[in-house]
Amino acid sequence: MTRLIIVSNRVSPPTGDGKANQGGLAVALASALRATGGIWFGWSGNETDEFTGQINISKTHGVTTATIDLEAQDVEEYYNGFANRTLWPLFHDRIDLAEFERGFAGGYERVNARFADTLMPLIAPDDLVWVHDYHLIPLGSELRQRGVRNRTGFFLHTPWPVMRLLLSLPSHRQLVEALFDYDLIGFQCQAWLDSFMEYVVSEFQGVDVDELGTIRIGDRVTRVIACPIGIDTQDFMASAASEEAESARLEMLASLHDRCLIIGVDRLDYSKGLEQRFHGYERLLLDQPEFQEEVSLLQIAPPSRAEVVSYQDIRKQLDALSGHINGEFATVHWVPLRYVNRGYDRTSLAGMFRASRVGLVTPLRDGMNLVAKEYVAAQDPEDPGVLILSKFAGAAEQMTEALLVNPYSPEELSDALAQALRMPLEERRQRHRALLKSVEREDVHWWLRTFLDALEQDRTEPEQDGADVISLEEARHGGGGHHEGGAHPVEARSFG
Repeated sequence: MTRLIIVSNRVSPPTGDGKANQGGLAVALASALRATGGIWFGWSGNETDEFTGQINISKTHGVTTATIDLEAQDVEEYYNGFANRTLWPLFHDRIDLAEFERGFAGGYERVNARFADTLMPLIAPDDLVWVHDYHLIPLGSELRQRGVRNRTGFFLHTPWPVMRLLLSLPSHRQLVEALFDYDLIGFQCQAWLDSFMEYVVSEFQGVDVDELGTIRIGDRVTRVIACPIGIDTQDFMASAASEEAESARLEMLASLHDRCLIIGVDRLDYSKGLEQRFHGYERLLLDQPEFQEEVSLLQIAPPSRAEVVSYQDIRKQLDALSGHINGEFATVHWVPLRYVNRGYDRTSLAGMFRASRVGLVTPLRDGMNLVAKEYVAAQDPEDPGVLILSKFAGAAEQMTEALLVNPYSPEELSDALAQALRMPLEERRQRHRALLKSVEREDVHWWLRTFLDALEQDRTEPEQDGADVISLEEARHGGGGHHEGGAHPVEARSFG
């Protein structure tokens, strides 16, 4: 079996039997690494006075990890700077928060070069190299410059920005050109792939794209696919049915005193739409006072990136807004909004999800949003809750049976909350059955197989022996027609 090398900004080694406390993505990647004898490479999270290129190799529960330490300047410019203060806001449509500093861009380039220098000696001739996320877009190009010719793939976990926003990045063309050095580029959904292709077609001359999603620009060839990531559905369903989750569910129900629970679970980030969500809930209580003292919103939002000013600002705003809502509507017997700045393990969250009538997942922009899928997997199929989902999350392309909303509209959020709280049991069951079918079919293991199957195909395979170019669906399933569980290549086009 071909060995797999996974590269990401940070490494998440397995934690033994604590699967419920570890994300499904990390579990799936660790499983693939064990099966192939592979390596997980990335930044240790630690700082060093001087970068030496020393690699710290360890093996935990059958998974080999290789990490490097970075200098404080690297962390500030590459991670806190270009990754989190330039690319992250830009890729989430918050150009007003994006900071374009040459020092940030220089640090980003320098750290990607350091990743390449230290990773290259670990790569054997037949290895598959899989690079993850916006922190490491130039890494494939850096490896090619050093003579690496292995099949190399890249997966973007965030959205890809629309062209008019991407053009605001001074190094936009350099960033996209670096992607052409990968054999395969994966996006979370068709919308993000379409945004990428709009830029490519507009900014590059002589682009040719076939129905496999293979892009040819001169002598450079890469393939693009939409390949939505999933969760470890069966594992999460088992967690939701466990004694620990049941205990969390009963504890939550006891605290509600027969009120309906609305739950949101998000990392504290301006892209998650928490301020808009609070305003939508406030509008529900204002416009439909019959829900006062009958519902409770629990918002779990563990802090992140506390050193970045924009994250400090969003926390202050939410602290003030939650206090305002509770001051306006609370009674001696009822607190309408529980706003909690701490994290919980996945088993406890599964129990809380199952205790709720409504799951509120309303980011302003999100690459996928796995919380939406976890919410569905956690439900009791006989008495499921209702998922309210932002139209601007990548998950909305798959999860059409959710109540899809514009998160910028407090009236639309309020209406969806009222609809969900009043929804008859049979409609809740029907929606849940359809959602669960999708979450089970396109789980994290499907995502892993789909991407790696595509990556293992040689980049010149469609043209060998004069064979006709066929679609990825036909190549993988032996015939024409749509396969609902497959990755989605771009439509065949040719541009002069």
